[in-house]
Amino acid sequence: MSSAAGTDPQPAREGYTQVGGARLFTRSVGSGPPLIVLHGGPDFDHGYLLPELDQLAAHARLVYYDQRGRGRSAIGVEPNDVSIASEIADLEALRRSLGVDAVAILGHSWGGLLAMEYTTRHPDRVTHLVLLSPAPASYDDWTGFRESLQAMRGPADVERMREIAAGVAYRAGDIDAEAEYYRVHFRPTVRDARLLARIVGRLRLHFDPAGVLLARAIEARLYRETSDVADYDLLPLLAGLDTPALLLHGEHDFIPLDVAAHIADAMPRATLTIVPGVGHFSFIERHDLVDHEITRFLEG
Repeated sequence: MSSAAGTDPQPAREGYTQVGGARLFTRSVGSGPPLIVLHGGPDFDHGYLLPELDQLAAHARLVYYDQRGRGRSAIGVEPNDVSIASEIADLEALRRSLGVDAVAILGHSWGGLLAMEYTTRHPDRVTHLVLLSPAPASYDDWTGFRESLQAMRGPADVERMREIAAGVAYRAGDIDAEAEYYRVHFRPTVRDARLLARIVGRLRLHFDPAGVLLARAIEARLYRETSDVADYDLLPLLAGLDTPALLLHGEHDFIPLDVAAHIADAMPRATLTIVPGVGHFSFIERHDLVDHEITRFLEG
């Protein structure tokens, strides 16, 4: 497989890291200072980020992992094993396993929220923070996002998603039914139908129906600790950080620009860059520009 830039990719190293009662699947590529990559969802794994993000391996050692209970980190995990606290502990254990005092962290979507949660708890262990289309950092912004997304969809798409979700196949974790659901879900933010099909095709490459159901249950549990809590608000904690941060947000992202702006405004050393002409997956749609911006930030 060739990289998105057309050059031969560096060989990746895959394996497992034992963390408490779980084994986290990890993938490392490149050399130099480590950059831990946090996938979104929170019910996906890291597979949808590839191969485009691997371009950064020319400048850093990328360390991807499937978060506990998702993808290839699902063996022996129950929904109640996963919480925000366990997610932070897993990330901290992974950081220690790299043998460094501090790391750069990149988070996409939900991964951006996890990155912020970790950094507010361990600010001295994060050298740089990269947030790609981050999930909202407060209950108010989560509410605004959900209302905006509802308004963005036409009645036919809303009804179709309800119909799929109520079906026997979807409720059983069927991969094809999942794909159909997410094609509608991401349609407002990925305008190219072929690109949308390619992205959706990556989301469940390492899942079976049981894994899908586990990931959904974990997602619901994590939302109960964050987006569903009326006083959830990371913004005051972000205001106390001295960590340099780069936020990249797609011009047509289905997460409102206000969400990213509120995060950037809260952080004293944050820069917000709008990626033109793209949606929620800027690292795929404009991988050249995103690679340039992140590289310049990490090296600056």
